Amino acid sequence: MAVELYEDALGDARNARTLATASELAYLSAEPGATAFRERLGLEGHLVSVDNHQGWVCSSPEHLVVAFRGTESPTSLDGLKDWLLTDAANLLMVPEGRLGTDLAAAGVGARFHQGFVTAIGSIWDEIYGRVAEEMKKEERPLWITGHSLGGAMALLAAWLFRRKFLAVHQVYTFGGPMIGNAEAAAAFDRDFGGRIFRYVNLLDPVPRLPTVSLVGNPYQHCQTEVAPADAASASESASAFLSSLASRTVDGLLNATLIDDIWNALQQRLAAHLLDSYQALVASLFKK
Repeated sequence: MAVELYEDALGDARNARTLATASELAYLSAEPGATAFRERLGLEGHLVSVDNHQGWVCSSPEHLVVAFRGTESPTSLDGLKDWLLTDAANLLMVPEGRLGTDLAAAGVGARFHQGFVTAIGSIWDEIYGRVAEEMKKEERPLWITGHSLGGAMALLAAWLFRRKFLAVHQVYTFGGPMIGNAEAAAAFDRDFGGRIFRYVNLLDPVPRLPTVSLVGNPYQHCQTEVAPADAASASESASAFLSSLASRTVDGLLNATLIDDIWNALQQRLAAHLLDSYQALVASLFKK
């Protein structure tokens, strides 16, 4: 089948549906993944995998799609606890190493989550090389997507592509956490001009994390957030859930016991974070 992406439609639900499927397939290993991308989306895919991080570079004559995997299992949050809670305060920093110069272009005061920067850095060279090679063959719209941790990597990859003078057409993330502070978010909003679409299930706490403080959270999202149409009536949203724990902080900071309590509650809300809940959210947009 032909890939269903609409170049002239910003934030279109049809684009979101296709890229949510690409985010789903990004969890697959090389051989079944290549087959699934070809049969379900009409894309020829190549897996880039280093350590526990992976992304797919997928192409058709009309489009390029880069899809990043979330945590190693699509039905688990394993591996995210330290990044989202325990070490979040220490990980919000000026980027260092190979990618530091490109991310520093976000401006004075911009800080990024070092764990997410390390994750994209582990596979960036090959991802970039394959996309650049495809663009030399034929320039096409570049779409970037990912679920959970993959959403964080997708945003950082979009920024890095622009620093390499490769235009990013649109970015769609599903249940992605925050990647930096207010200055970093503002830089993304300036550079991408309404081409980032963050899908958020309001019962999912992950998009409200990392947070080192339930009172004064230095992390912030870039725009544009897409939530369910009935968001106002959602019962105990993730924001309300986190706010309900604020009174238990000491000087506005999380302690070990509270971190464990938040993590346990987050695990209980796992269904709201799974990709199928986001695919259902996208499907609901077609019923309006």
